Amino acid sequence: MNIALLAHQNKKELMVQFCIAYCGILSAHKLCATHGVGRLVQDTTGLPVTQYLSADQGGVQQIAARIAYNEIDLVLFFCDTAAPRYESDLAQICRLCDQYTVPFASNVATAEVLIHGLQRGDMDWRDIVNPKK
Repeated sequence: MNIALLAHQNKKELMVQFCIAYCGILSAHKLCATHGVGRLVQDTTGLPVTQYLSADQGGVQQIAARIAYNEIDLVLFFCDTAAPRYESDLAQICRLCDQYTVPFASNVATAEVLIHGLQRGDMDWRDIVNPKK
């Protein structure tokens, strides 16, 4: 599965801690992230992370394009509701995940449910409904 990791500035440390906690599960999948999140996760956990531009330089849009092209199977976007770009970033990613039936978590509680489901194989339907070329 291809997993996108995004986090607003005040939630980056939470994303890193989440990835440390679930490193064993995440290591079996392909990860991508905006530059800041990807660098932190990769440096801290040793997991390989494909890094796109930073969020303020178009990284969110790059990940959004991958969702639209059916290249992302799961999105973890830890949101800070006080962030200046909260509404636009979240709305864009959430809308695309809904449109393309991509499981989406905007907080750590939902991310834990999805990551456990991923471990159990609950996301395997993505390979049937949306086969990768």
